[in-house]
This record gives sequence, structure tokens and C-alpha cells, in this order.
Amino acid sequence: MPLICEFFGIKIYMYWQENNPPHFHAEYNGFRAEEDVNNSVILKGVLPFKQLKLVLAWCELHKDELINNWNLAETHGMLVKINPLQ
Repeated sequence: MPLICEFFGIKIYMYWQENNPPHFHAEYNGFRAEEDVNNSVILKGVLPFKQLKLVLAWCELHKDELINNWNLAETHGMLVKINPLQ
């Protein structure tokens, strides 16, 4: 499970060959959630509200890069690191 970004204690992962819709996994302090890239919403799981807002804002800023990584992940390609929020 490739780590594609980390910021403010939040780790963002994208797995190879997962089912649509394009999504990523976020982890923070024992909480886990899957986020839909295209709609910037939680598909499954939970994050504390503050971290959820940060993750969804990050998703909006990096949507194109996330989609590119999703396409790479479908073929087990090398995923590209994405810049964190600062």
C-alpha cells in the first residue's frame, strides 16, 4: 500500500487494483476512512472533523494528481508522491 502523502499526522495511501470509484485511504491516530476523489466525500470510515476538513481540502487541490495515481495503480504502476498541505 503506497504512501502518497503525509501532512499534520495524516497519512494518505492508494492501493493497487481497487474497485471504482477512484478513491484513496486516509489514516489519522487510529481513525481510517476512504475518500472518493471525484466528489470529495467519505465512502467508508471516519476521521475527526478537523482532519476530515484537511483531507477533503487536500483532495480538491490535488484531484488531477489523484486521478493520475489512480490510473497508475490500476496497472501496478509506480505511484507519484503528492505535495502535502502546509
